[in-house]
Amino acid sequence: MKRFNIVASLLLAGLASAHANDLTIGYLAANTGPFSALAKRNAVAVEIAIDDINAQGGVNGNKLALSIFDTGGKPDQAAAGVTHFAQDEPVLAIVGPFSTSECRVSFPTGERLGIPQMSMASSAPKVAASFTYAFRNTTDEAYTYERLFRTIKAKGYADKSVSIVYATDDAVSESLGTKVLPAAIQQAGLPLEETVSLRVAAFDLAPQVSQLMQKPTDLIAVGTPPEPMLKLAAELRRQGHKGRMLGGSTVADAELPARMGPNGEGTLITATFFSGLDDERTRDFVAKFQAKLKEKGETVVEPNQFDAASYDIVSMYAYAMKQAGVTGDKDKVAAERTAIRDQIRKLSKFPALVGPLTINADGDAIKVVYVLEAKGGKWTLVDRHYN
Repeated sequence: MKRFNIVASLLLAGLASAHANDLTIGYLAANTGPFSALAKRNAVAVEIAIDDINAQGGVNGNKLALSIFDTGGKPDQAAAGVTHFAQDEPVLAIVGPFSTSECRVSFPTGERLGIPQMSMASSAPKVAASFTYAFRNTTDEAYTYERLFRTIKAKGYADKSVSIVYATDDAVSESLGTKVLPAAIQQAGLPLEETVSLRVAAFDLAPQVSQLMQKPTDLIAVGTPPEPMLKLAAELRRQGHKGRMLGGSTVADAELPARMGPNGEGTLITATFFSGLDDERTRDFVAKFQAKLKEKGETVVEPNQFDAASYDIVSMYAYAMKQAGVTGDKDKVAAERTAIRDQIRKLSKFPALVGPLTINADGDAIKVVYVLEAKGGKWTLVDRHYN
C-alpha cells in the first residue's frame, strides 16, 4: 500500500489553494495490479478536471484539493483507503476504486462510514445497488453487450456461432464468463458452442485455444483484462482460428489495437468514450490529457473511457457540492458528505464530457455506448447507442 497526500504538491502546481476550507476529494488509485494498463493514467484526468473547475473559480468560493491513496488494485487496500479518507482527512467524496473486486470490499466500508464513492470502471451487475453512498460511472456489461450484439446483427457480421473465454481469478471477468456473456448470447439468439477458462497470469494459452479449435466459432466473447487478451489474440492466430474477438470495458484500452497488431484486427468492443469524436469538448480534453502526459515525461497516448469517466466523476462531485451549498467546514463534513450523496442520486441528463449522463436506481451511470473496431492499430467508430 502506498499513500500520497499530494495537497502540498498540488499547491505548487496551482491545483489547490491554501484556504482552510478547501473541498478535498479523495482518489483511490490502482497503479499496479491486473487493470493497471487501464487505470494508470486516470489521475491525469482527475487533475485536469480539478484544473478546469478551479480555473472557473472553484465551488462555492472554495478551491478543490486532491488526496491520493494507492490501493495497488487490492481489495483490502481499497477498504483501507476509504477508512483513511473518512476518518483521517476531511475528504468529502472519493473517486474510485477502479475494479469490481475492490468495490465489493470498499463499498460496504464507505456505507458504514458515510462517505460517497464512485468507481470509474467496475461493471459487474448491481455492485452498487444495495448501497446508498456507492455509485459507478460505468454502464453494466449486460447493457453494453446487448447493444454490441445488436450492432453485429445490424452490420451483417458473421455470427452463426459464439464461444466464451474468461478469467476465473478476477471478479468482473468471472462474472462476465459465468453470467453476463451466456445471458447476452442467449438473449441475442445465438448458439453458445464452447466456454473456456484461464487464469490472468497464465503464460501459455495453447491448451485453451486448442479446445476452441475443435469447433471454431465466428465470434469469441472475451472476459479478461487486457494482458490475457493480448496472449489470446496471438495464440488464436498462431493456431489458425479466424474468429472475431469481442470485448467490453475490461479491455477498453486506447493502446490495445496497436499492442495486438494484426492479431487483433477486427476485434469489436464497447466503450462509453471515443477519443476520436469530432466535437469541441472531446478535442479539448484529449489535447489537455496529452499535454499533461508530455509535461510529466510519460508516453503520450489517447485517453480511454476510464480517464473520461474519472474526469466526469470530479465534475459530478463539483456540481453536487455546488447544489448542496457545501462549505468545507470541518465540523460539517459528515452532513456535507451526505448532502453530496443526495445530489448525486438526483442526477439526470448531466452534461458530462461523454454526453448526457443519468444515475439510475442501482447507482450506475446510463450514457452513450460506442461500438469500436480495431483497424490498423487504432480503434475506429462502428456504431453508437443512445439508449
